[in-house]
Amino acid sequence: MPVGDVTPEIVLILGAAVTLVFALAAPRRLQWAGAVLALLTIAAATGATARLLGDAPALTFFGTWALDGAALWGKLVVLLAAAACVGLSPEWFRTDPRHGDYYVLLLLATLGAALMAGAADTMQLVAGVLLSSVTGYVLAAFHRRSALSVEAGMKFFLIGGFTNALLLYGVVLLFGLTGSTLYEATQAELGRGADPVALVAATGLVAVGLAFKLGAVPAHAWMPDVAQGAPAPSAAFLTVVPKVAALIAFARILSVLPPDVVGWRPLAAVLAAATMTLGNLAALWQSDLRRLLGWSSVSQSGYALMAVVAVGRSPLALPALLFFLAAYALANLAAFGVVTELRGRTELDAYAGLARRRPALAAALIISFLSLVGIPPLAGFTGKLALFGAAIAAGYAWLAALAIANTVVSLFYYLRVLGPVYFDTAPDPVPVLGRWASVPTLAAATGVVVAGLAAEPALAAFSRALLLP
Repeated sequence: MPVGDVTPEIVLILGAAVTLVFALAAPRRLQWAGAVLALLTIAAATGATARLLGDAPALTFFGTWALDGAALWGKLVVLLAAAACVGLSPEWFRTDPRHGDYYVLLLLATLGAALMAGAADTMQLVAGVLLSSVTGYVLAAFHRRSALSVEAGMKFFLIGGFTNALLLYGVVLLFGLTGSTLYEATQAELGRGADPVALVAATGLVAVGLAFKLGAVPAHAWMPDVAQGAPAPSAAFLTVVPKVAALIAFARILSVLPPDVVGWRPLAAVLAAATMTLGNLAALWQSDLRRLLGWSSVSQSGYALMAVVAVGRSPLALPALLFFLAAYALANLAAFGVVTELRGRTELDAYAGLARRRPALAAALIISFLSLVGIPPLAGFTGKLALFGAAIAAGYAWLAALAIANTVVSLFYYLRVLGPVYFDTAPDPVPVLGRWASVPTLAAATGVVVAGLAAEPALAAFSRALLLP
């Protein structure tokens, strides 16, 4: 049980503490330096996580903590996404006197996501979900004088409080059925039989609780409001980082449950179908780019759930999930990076003629959207193709067909944005936020292209990953 197994998490805790002390002591003009401390913390945690990739997969800390490929690759995606969001923040919050506190919240929210990804114990899972949720509420409502930001934070809080309570009830039911919170012991005990009604109820409650973190049906309603009303860097973070960790956590806990008793594969398939269809249909009618991105994020959760359906039936399921999550994170961060650089512009008309005024930002936006659709050779294409293959191999060809139909539908609302960007004329100059926010934006867009071109070695690396227990 070496302490080194949790070095990335220890680094995040210490970094958050140091950043908090700095934010309390530093004058207002130096609050931006909290971003530097946060980036140094994330860099150290990333290095520690990468070092653990070379170790054999194992359950540590008495079986409560998973050190496997799924957790470690997921944490790397989480950390890199958090670094991009930190890079978007200093210029956005330049005039906010609580600027330094923001980075403390980001680091703690990142820690909550890391705990979710590595949880092999239901109490560990709850701790990660609650830490991610509590910090997320504040990140969403950070602009406390903005009605939209407060509304987004309140809706996020109300839905989160309800679904987190349901998650706790589900965890308690599982404990009552098995006498243990450890996944490994739970799996062994359930293999010997359990009350099927109670087990189905527990599964449903846990599924709803984690659906909140995914932005999936039936706990999806916060996603478009947070995407529209939260500060743009917070929206970028909240639509990516918790989703990545929650999908890995969802796949892990469902793989513990006996599918012949619970029938969790059909449940996950129904959630996937409803989430992708609702997200895409709702996005068709949006005239607000940020709400459109929020509904798009809902639909992307539906696609990712296809891999969860296939876990245990297709060897492609886990590599497909990891690659799709990385591709989604890059594309969504690039899109919200463009929104951030354009000072949070939200009406679709505000993006008309962007290609003539700001060609680099227009290119980042089109790369992001085409990857989210799944156009080759961008990363989103390979991610979706792998998901379709995993679903078909698992015996869910109908789900893959529905996902293909949804992909065609999504093309319409993305083109509603991209058409005016390239073919209309900008009526006014397009001011940008600053020089530094463009760095993570363009880096994420470049990453989409590079990941698409390097998809084969990336999938090969992910194919060696395991999902314990």
